[in-house]
Amino acid sequence: MMNSNSQRLILVGGGHAQLSILRALAQRKMDREVTLITPGRYQMYSGMLPGWMAGHYTLDECRIDLLPLAERAGVRIIQSRVAGIDAAQHMVQLADGSWLGFDQLSLDVGSEIDTARLQAAGARLLPVKPLEHFVAQWPRIVQAATGKSGYRLIVVGGGAAGVELAFAARHALAARARNAEVILIASDHGLLPGHAAGVKRRVRVLLQQRGIALYQAQALGDEDGVQLSTGAHLAADRILAATGARPAGWLAQTDLARDERGYVLVDARHRSVSHPDVFAAGDVCARTDVQLPRSGVHAVFAGPVLAHNLLAASDAPLLRYRPRHKSLYLLATGPQHAIASWGALSAQGGWVWRWKNWIDRRFMRKYGTYPAR
Repeated sequence: MMNSNSQRLILVGGGHAQLSILRALAQRKMDREVTLITPGRYQMYSGMLPGWMAGHYTLDECRIDLLPLAERAGVRIIQSRVAGIDAAQHMVQLADGSWLGFDQLSLDVGSEIDTARLQAAGARLLPVKPLEHFVAQWPRIVQAATGKSGYRLIVVGGGAAGVELAFAARHALAARARNAEVILIASDHGLLPGHAAGVKRRVRVLLQQRGIALYQAQALGDEDGVQLSTGAHLAADRILAATGARPAGWLAQTDLARDERGYVLVDARHRSVSHPDVFAAGDVCARTDVQLPRSGVHAVFAGPVLAHNLLAASDAPLLRYRPRHKSLYLLATGPQHAIASWGALSAQGGWVWRWKNWIDRRFMRKYGTYPAR
């Protein structure tokens, strides 16, 4: 049960799950002092990032302005990064060293890209996260490719994010750059681990049709590009990293219970197993009862549960987030075309893109219809 004396709620990060909390606060008047700590006022909707890269959306169509959402909810925004948490003392440390007290805390800061094996590539390397940095850099890549014949872009990461990045990049560069080359490197875990064989076949065929070379090997960054575990070396103008996730480094300095990889451990109610006044959702956490893939799908679906549990009256039961056995993935493939993956089933075509576009725009209408100021 919630502590009836809890009045100060701090939301760390403006991720997809926190949007549900802002929406719930805007719909009811609460005797709470609520603060949102976020590095910037905009939250990029990751589901539309490949479409933006490919040129199908403007930036404003696929990012959410948190400021008007917070204003409607009566929430104060602090534009800063978090440097630490002392959960036992109910304190959050900001990047400038200052501390804020809380009665309840909600974490939704996502994860980082593990680029340890690629760091030697230096300035050539661009991780897909943090999204705001990637979004700022992508137009510069397109401009550089436009001005150079034979520009080579390498995407490292064979999961859904890497596949969509490669397709989007190929579509964008094919229209603007002469002889630009896009290469996708999937690790020895294979292409699209966790997806059905039929989905993988569809992706392989489309990669070949779109002229995207696929390598399956471990990649090690160097000053010219990447060295593959097969012995081959691939020079690159830029390297996009969509490799494995890792938790934010500052979490290691907190007293929250974490799993062996460093993610915040939560129960089925998305409450910290060590500090009951702390909740978490999205990529920052790991469940103790089920293994959730690191996908925005679960952050979106866990959002309403998180909002209920944080804002519930002291005598109200807490809800559990019960993930579905199968999640629907709609993979954008560059042009207005997509592949659907749902368990053992798959399909593809322009109609799948239109379906994805409808779902994504519906999400944006739910949270992104407020004008920027």
